Amino acid sequence: MISNFSSQVTTAGLVTGFVEVVLSYPALSCVSLVAFLAAFLWYDRDSHKVDGFNQKHVFITGCDSGFGNLLARQLDRKGFHVIAACLSEKGAADLAAAASPRLKTLLLDVTDSASVGRAVESVSREVGERGLWGLVNNAGRSVPVGPAEWMQLEDFTKVLDVNLTGVIDVTLQFLPLLKQAQGRVVNVASIVGRLSLIGGGYCLSKWGVEAFSDSLRRDMRHFGIKVSIIEPGFFKTNVTNVEVINSDLKRLWTRLPQQVKDSYGATYFNDYVKAQDFSMGILCSSDISKVTWCMEHALTAQFPRTRYSAGWDAKLFWIPLSYLPSFVADFVISVLLPSCKNERNI
Repeated sequence: MISNFSSQVTTAGLVTGFVEVVLSYPALSCVSLVAFLAAFLWYDRDSHKVDGFNQKHVFITGCDSGFGNLLARQLDRKGFHVIAACLSEKGAADLAAAASPRLKTLLLDVTDSASVGRAVESVSREVGERGLWGLVNNAGRSVPVGPAEWMQLEDFTKVLDVNLTGVIDVTLQFLPLLKQAQGRVVNVASIVGRLSLIGGGYCLSKWGVEAFSDSLRRDMRHFGIKVSIIEPGFFKTNVTNVEVINSDLKRLWTRLPQQVKDSYGATYFNDYVKAQDFSMGILCSSDISKVTWCMEHALTAQFPRTRYSAGWDAKLFWIPLSYLPSFVADFVISVLLPSCKNERNI
């Protein structure tokens, strides 16, 4: 009896104290209430899914390996009609063997507009009057990357042709099928589309994907098409393969005039490679499902997000760093890279 009475008194005291706080700080209370409602509504809208996965077709580029390969198998298991575009016959055969008979593969070179056109014709026959529910622009390449002075124009265009021009061409040619289904476009950018960490075409291409996606989203809202951007941090895929990157860096360094090499110093190349290997070793995650979950959500959620950040480094380090003053970002990035000969002499 005494225990119940004490409990009631304690509860009454807590309620009274809460009411006093609310009345004493109305502005703070209003902010807290708005924050609570926003969180509740966000959770609620995040939990709604579209219906009829088994009636929807999704076209994914770059399915030989990495994100595209895993996403194709992931969506196939959920019942989607997946049409997976691969660059090589081996990639297509390996993927088909790992999926259900429902998954279809085709060969695609996103830098070849005629190849894209053939893919559109093939997908059009497959989807019929339903149209295309989802387009995932995942195909990409990273090399050549490195200091800007080591590059020639063709080094930039090799990457831009795949990562940016290819994305634009594929999207434009598939838009009529997407409009039929009032579907989704999911474009794979990167955290380096927010913060340029290295020279070459990769960062440029991902900034371009961000801009193209933003303009496309605003243009396509009239037709019910939703556009989402995936911004992964660093993950272990062919794009971050250090052996491939280092081999290409050696090619870039070797062809430089001796005068340019001397300006960096005799040890700079080796120091650069070591710094890059160290950073990749710490940052790269092997759990690429964190990225494909974002892609799946963009395709299945009733209210997909505009941007998805994937990976602890993207969420906790790179994206916050991108909002800080440029001199702060410049300092942090300079810590990760070696000093050159001339810088040491300043």
